Amino acid sequence: MAVAGQIPPTQKKPSYPVVDGLRSYLRRYRRDRELPVSYERLRDFQETAPLMDAGGQATLWETVAYHAEEMRTLNEGLKRIYALLKVDGDFSVMRHLYIDRIDFCSFGNSQPFRIRIVNAFNENPDYFYIKKADASRVYGLELEHLLSPNRLSFLTSGGMLVEEHIPGIPGDVFIERWLHHADLKPIRVAKELVKFNERCFVRLLGDMRSYNFVVVIMPDFEDAQIRIRAMDFDQQSYNGRKNFFLPQFFKENRELALYCLEHLRLETSLQYQREEQTLMLQRSDIAAHRLGGLLQVMVRDRIAPDEKVRELREGLAEHFRSDSYLRCETMGELVRENLDYLRRNIGRPVAPPGLEEELG
Repeated sequence: MAVAGQIPPTQKKPSYPVVDGLRSYLRRYRRDRELPVSYERLRDFQETAPLMDAGGQATLWETVAYHAEEMRTLNEGLKRIYALLKVDGDFSVMRHLYIDRIDFCSFGNSQPFRIRIVNAFNENPDYFYIKKADASRVYGLELEHLLSPNRLSFLTSGGMLVEEHIPGIPGDVFIERWLHHADLKPIRVAKELVKFNERCFVRLLGDMRSYNFVVVIMPDFEDAQIRIRAMDFDQQSYNGRKNFFLPQFFKENRELALYCLEHLRLETSLQYQREEQTLMLQRSDIAAHRLGGLLQVMVRDRIAPDEKVRELREGLAEHFRSDSYLRCETMGELVRENLDYLRRNIGRPVAPPGLEEELG
């Protein structure tokens, strides 16, 4: 993984509405539902208090409070949303849950609420999020569900988006505390970094700085395995810079890129890259009908300015040495062309032109 050409900070991205075609797709797969609590209702809180972390430091979140007469019906509605998210609305298995806390974060585009819900029998907590709906994020969540090894539960309703919590160690914390941990094999860590880098690039998920993904450590019969999971999808198919979709180029990820250079030969990096490309194509084949429906909507949806589409298609055409990218008019077409390019070239014995420079 290369470390040159690092990416400067980005301007705030606008929010794009969920268009009728995307809404129809979501309804078909039971992602769009009538929900008992709206985002606007949650915004009608009366008091806030700073939320502190375990070390007593202020976080970006504030705990919010509502009128007492509002709390009972609000909590009941939030429990029903959680039931829809987790068990398709079967509330009979979730009557023992209670809402412990509601937090709000004004930072970022989606201005999320984080709901802490607890099992009364064993005090085991879980979380889910209620945010402003943004088409970019919805496409990102669905592409993650279809093309990555991770399954995701989320719901939309009007201008609201509900997401499950994605557990794991935040990437910046992993770099600081775990990257050089004796219990983790460097080759396994570097391998997953290469695979994550490739997943983001193929499906055009941008801005994967270390604080926008988590690392999951899974015990295995020999040592531990890890998986990297994106947790912020606001920058799905928006930016015009090709390197914005390669996590290796962010200064926040510099230590990870150097780690890969230290522990992997170029030939091994290319092997892991090709493995992930093959897996993505296999996933796309399994979900061919559903993915085709999503991309059919996405290619017609203007989720980025035309000048960014032109910049990115030229960058990808040069990167892959393929003029087919120059015919793409939307970000959705570029995602589809990335998958088509892989399908056309997966049998070749070498990596696509230009990748050698990116990886080493």
